Amino acid sequence: MTRKGRLAAAALLFVSVAAAGGLAHAATSGDDAPADALTGLYDTVAGYSAEDYTAASWSQFAATRSTASTLVQAKGKTTGDRTAVRTKLQTAADGLVMVRGLKSLVADYRTRPAGRYTSESSARLTAALDTAAEVAANPSATASQVATAKTALTSAAGSLVAADEGTFQTITNNTFWNDTSGNPIYSQGGGVFKFGDTYYWYGVHYLGAEHYRTNPTKKFDNEVTFVAIPVYSSKDLVNWKFERNVATTSTTLPGGGRLGGWVGRLGVSYNENTGKYVLVAQGPGGVVFLRGDSPTDTFDGAAVQGQIVNSPTPGTGDQTIFTDDNGKDYLIFSNASGRSRTFVAKLRESDSLAVEPAVEIAHAAAGREGNAMFKLDGKYYAASSDLHGWNSSVTHVVESTTSNIQGAYTTEYTMQGTELDYSHVTQTGFFVTVNGTKQRTVIFAGDRWADFAWNGIGYNQWMPVDKTGSRPQFHSLSQWQFNATTGEWRVGPQNNYILNPEFAADRITTTTLTGWTNFRDSGPTSFVTNVAGANGTRFALQIGAGQAYSGGVRQQVTLPAGTYTLATYAKTSGSLSTAQVTVTDATGAVRTLSIPASSGWTRREATNLQLAAGTATITVKAASGNGYLSVDGLSLVKTSGGTPQAGRYEAETAPAVCQGTIDSDRGGFSGSGYCNGNAAVGAYAQFTVNAVAAGTATVGIRWANGATSARPANVVVNGATVTSGQFASTGAWNTWSTTTVAVPVNAGSNTIRIDPTTANGLPNIDYLDVSAG
Repeated sequence: MTRKGRLAAAALLFVSVAAAGGLAHAATSGDDAPADALTGLYDTVAGYSAEDYTAASWSQFAATRSTASTLVQAKGKTTGDRTAVRTKLQTAADGLVMVRGLKSLVADYRTRPAGRYTSESSARLTAALDTAAEVAANPSATASQVATAKTALTSAAGSLVAADEGTFQTITNNTFWNDTSGNPIYSQGGGVFKFGDTYYWYGVHYLGAEHYRTNPTKKFDNEVTFVAIPVYSSKDLVNWKFERNVATTSTTLPGGGRLGGWVGRLGVSYNENTGKYVLVAQGPGGVVFLRGDSPTDTFDGAAVQGQIVNSPTPGTGDQTIFTDDNGKDYLIFSNASGRSRTFVAKLRESDSLAVEPAVEIAHAAAGREGNAMFKLDGKYYAASSDLHGWNSSVTHVVESTTSNIQGAYTTEYTMQGTELDYSHVTQTGFFVTVNGTKQRTVIFAGDRWADFAWNGIGYNQWMPVDKTGSRPQFHSLSQWQFNATTGEWRVGPQNNYILNPEFAADRITTTTLTGWTNFRDSGPTSFVTNVAGANGTRFALQIGAGQAYSGGVRQQVTLPAGTYTLATYAKTSGSLSTAQVTVTDATGAVRTLSIPASSGWTRREATNLQLAAGTATITVKAASGNGYLSVDGLSLVKTSGGTPQAGRYEAETAPAVCQGTIDSDRGGFSGSGYCNGNAAVGAYAQFTVNAVAAGTATVGIRWANGATSARPANVVVNGATVTSGQFASTGAWNTWSTTTVAVPVNAGSNTIRIDPTTANGLPNIDYLDVSAG
């Protein structure tokens, strides 16, 4: 079959797109169109100009454009003459060689301080940068040379190895997320992709997300009006900087239409052959392909594919992009109608602008959505959610039985840990895999499209996935900490150990709540349900009946040893002889939070609960002749023991104060810099440290002193000097040492200051590591 035939068989709808990156053919220009309908098009499309291209290709294009203008305006020209002119102009446009993306990448990677990385990996980046800069400046560089230089630069940046062990950053779920400027992150139904040494998060900004954030206590059904596709960047997967909207309702698609209607479930791939970044999304006409010249470029319409070969329906049900370890890109999707079949299809290697014939890897008659994939220990896992209107569900998984991504897969099973609270009250969104220096970690990125069942465009919820035995294990955490350098993760200090604490996972009124087991001491067979909750939430637990009863619900969780606070919102009606929440730890010790009578929602808590490590049972119980107990927002949070709340505090990260400059020219430091204090007595470095309880903390001060003499300083905590240190010479400014001191801290916020006592000032201060004493 000819290439033309193959495209037709795949129901592909393409326009002619310039190899330079998005100059569309003037297909809408009539034969009698004036010259500016031809030449002006190439001056203004997507704002591209001469500096975006190599000088030689732009010169040739500009000359052809000028000739075309003259010929079109000349009298006596036939329709055939004008058609020939348009053809020549398009050919010239196709010959443009874009260097805009390469220039932007070179400028970006020039900012990487060599001292932050191992010498070998830094040298590779430097060499790739030098080559890329030469190609970008070469007026006669070819498109192939530009793509090769871009690919080599991206690869070298992606292989950078940090000279330190990074820092743990905190991920907090069950809340709206903001970017580094404090603005809302609007990024639903997308994905996170690592290009070079940077993670880029693409998703969709829907109008309903704005409304829901403003008022998260009402329904916003079907408010999926498309606004834009934003991109955010991050080095640590926690702090996200808004870069730009890569596509909007003004984005033109092949055939002259614009991006709009339903747009969603998107991902981005990098094509090594073209040096282009291709965004693949559901959109008008089926699978839509947009293309940009850098990860944060304006993405232009490049192609639309109406149906994928071997899929029984046009378009897709849900879809995501999966990039394998070898760099090959695949579309993971279900068929649109019924969504019973899960497919893996390769993106066309030449340009990523088409989906090749799909291979079916799973079938579920009930239908599946939120289709996504991750790879762990050499196996591929295709995950999905129940097909029931964006509501939360368990995560269904099929795993590969061979090393072939399009080979055989097991029958479907439920990912362990997702059944207790329906995947932390989410639907499968996408997965992020981090190849850290110490371990490979998979992050489950769930969409809470219908937060607490109000059906608004809600929260992003991210949780770690590892393995228990031979199968993946989902860890449902309201807060956890992640080190993107090493790949390590740990439970966060404010994590709530109770699962489905808002009683919202089910999304419907029911008498058996997910994650909870009913028990009955006496009375009717059923007296448990979910009702309207506290603080405007749609659901809460209600125990009660119009006759005598005793019983409630319980749940088992695994706890580390420590001191905890148990809290809830509660209200009562009628007369209750028993109304309580209890925690029974692994030793059998019982801690009780009694609920007094209250007609309105009131917060109740029990503090300083000493609990042993192991399996604990959370019980909510009521007894009455005709009364009701309602509870909502249950929490069991550890306040001391084990991993401290404090952790690592970087000198360059607010609210730390450096009386001097934050520098990055010396090697081996952590984070993005260190404090180079002024040469003066009292030119201090100060850290604000949080402690979960009053007591003694162990503080590790990381510092370097390349001077020949010591630089003495006092350690001042909350305004009082507690100890002094000499901070002797370490021999070089990139040779770091850690001094450990024990200091008293108060519960809550504390200031720890390293205060120099001589005119030479401080050694360079990198960070504080704070742990329990």
